Amino acid sequence: MLVLAVVLFAALASNASAASTPFIAIDLGTLGGPNSAALAVNASGQVVGYSRTTSSGAETHAFSWTPAGGMVDLGTLGGSSSTALAVSASGQVVGYSDVAGNAASHAFSWTPANGITDLGTLSGSSSTALAVNASGQVVGYGDTTGNAASHAFSWTPADGMSDLSRNLSDGRFSQALAVNAGGQAVGYSYAAGDGAQYAFSWTPASGTIDLTLGTTFSLANAVNASGQVVGWIEPVVAEYHAFSWTQAGGMIDLGTLGGSASTALAVNASGQVVGSSYTAGDTLTHAFSWTQASGMTDLGTLGGSASTAVAVNASGQAVGSGDTAGDAATHAFSWTRAGGMIDLGTLGGTDSVALAVNDRGQVVGYSDLPISHPLAPPEYHAVLWQPISNLGCHATLAGCDLSGVDLAGAYLPRANLSGAKLKGANLARANLHGANLSDANLKDANLASANLTRASLDGAHVTGVAWSHTLCPDGTNSDANGGTCVGHL
Repeated sequence: MLVLAVVLFAALASNASAASTPFIAIDLGTLGGPNSAALAVNASGQVVGYSRTTSSGAETHAFSWTPAGGMVDLGTLGGSSSTALAVSASGQVVGYSDVAGNAASHAFSWTPANGITDLGTLSGSSSTALAVNASGQVVGYGDTTGNAASHAFSWTPADGMSDLSRNLSDGRFSQALAVNAGGQAVGYSYAAGDGAQYAFSWTPASGTIDLTLGTTFSLANAVNASGQVVGWIEPVVAEYHAFSWTQAGGMIDLGTLGGSASTALAVNASGQVVGSSYTAGDTLTHAFSWTQASGMTDLGTLGGSASTAVAVNASGQAVGSGDTAGDAATHAFSWTRAGGMIDLGTLGGTDSVALAVNDRGQVVGYSDLPISHPLAPPEYHAVLWQPISNLGCHATLAGCDLSGVDLAGAYLPRANLSGAKLKGANLARANLHGANLSDANLKDANLASANLTRASLDGAHVTGVAWSHTLCPDGTNSDANGGTCVGHL
């Protein structure tokens, strides 16, 4: 039934551009290879994910990125590769890593103080950590003795790794996918060959309980601080509906957008649920938001056929991916009730994906880069989409005071920054191709490795600017101009 869960999710996860947005795309770079992806972000803006480490090898390493420290390689547990999947409010990162010899992978926890720590297994070969809460409780799944099964686990510093299965010898497989601040873990379990898969909720007090309407299939994807669990369930044979479950209210079928299937992927503290659903005819999937008051609302698309919402923050901002006009591409989006669906764009390539959002409205995911050569393999980088409101700007960057702001890696081609106050700003690696920087104050700004080709700097104040490997507006390199773009503006 794991296959069914994956197939359903893939069917509902859709394909998905637009120009100006109230966000700045920040290219987080890589650890030396061509590709990286951001998978999670905490409230302080710490981003985690994975990156290729070399241009030729297949090894990927988990990373943690902060504005102050940039992208930090978290290393491995002795093997070749690792991936970070989640990060807590305190900065604890969890995921999985190859162990020495690459014969197996183990769940890990990483903190700045302790580095990467092997969380072990349930006496079998492998394990994976999928989520972590503020108190350091980690959940995921691990192989049991002899690799007879894979069971959901909870790990704490005090108790180590605990098997969450109701009956350790019943041969069922299970995974814990999420955990809330109170230590409630949710996920699903199934038995090989018996045709049944059940969502579960686990707490230290109640143990593991199945969340079902008595039908064959269900799966829990997320849980909020109050214990509201969301996922999908089969209310009738061959139909799969998003559900919300609480201890007091039991199981609620959230319905669909007119089709036969829907799935709930995330829930915020106020009980707003997001996910995706088939529309009438079961040919298209659309992102939805559900609340107790409003029911299921179609969030639409970016002009194309399909969309899916994968995360929602405390203020109700939902993020995901949607098809653009003509289904030409898939782009990351941000949706709010007031502003509707906004295309977050790309880093110059075709597609982008949003995977998480924090309560500051920062969105993370990954984006394709422009194709460098028709025969070159595609490259994609981790992205943080920063709301310009977090920088003190509102409708536009023109005239905005961005003094001292860290905009390293900002993707701002053709942006209007006329009259902007950028004194002491960090614009290293920024793409400012064709940008309007007329009358901008760039005094003491860092423009190392920035791309200023065809940018307009008429009247700009450039005293004290750090030029190094900078592409000047006339297309020359600052290094070939005596370490400056002055005279080449």
